[in-house]
Amino acid sequence: MLLEIPQVLPRDALVRLREITSSAAWTDGSITAGTQSEKTKNNMQIPEDAPASREGGGIILDCLAKSALFFTAALPRHIFPPLFNCYRGSTNVFGSHVDNAVRTDRATGKHIRTDLSATLFLSDPSEYDGGELVIEDTFGTKSVKLAAGDLILYPASSVHRVEPVTRGARVASFFWLESMVREDDRRRLLFDMDMAILGLRNSIGDTPKVVRLTGCYHNLLRQWAVV
Repeated sequence: MLLEIPQVLPRDALVRLREITSSAAWTDGSITAGTQSEKTKNNMQIPEDAPASREGGGIILDCLAKSALFFTAALPRHIFPPLFNCYRGSTNVFGSHVDNAVRTDRATGKHIRTDLSATLFLSDPSEYDGGELVIEDTFGTKSVKLAAGDLILYPASSVHRVEPVTRGARVASFFWLESMVREDDRRRLLFDMDMAILGLRNSIGDTPKVVRLTGCYHNLLRQWAVV
């Protein structure tokens, strides 16, 4: 499932994150690349253990916790601490690759299975040319370039790339998460069902049939979820 989630960041959080990233010390982005992706990765990144990463990541996690749409789509069990990258000048591209199946949080040593990948845009599209995130999966090929503060959620198993930035700078946060429901088709079914229930509740209220349908959703989640 590929899903765009608008306005994950409120205005004050976006402003603060842009302040953090504008004054941060950037380094070679290959430090978090896997064996295959290292060969195609040419960007800049804030080190995982830098104060800017920790503060910025904390802001993002707080905002994600308030996003009902993010929660119902991802059903997160563990979220890898958000990282930050920048594409500009000669460090402007990330070729086609697949994310590692397991990531290790350097601060805790905890292993996280990467069921989903996420990119949270911090630069407005008017600030740079190129830089589209291109994702290839069962849904076809999707080119993504979102407004600052918006997030794209997609299967970590997808082949994806970032097109060359030819003007300006593209700054974003990226992270992975392990879902309570591992299988993408089951997460999609639960998401569609939850959205349908929400629509029914908004239009006709909590009728007995809507309550029973809500029960079906939670019984499926109870059967499939690992917590």
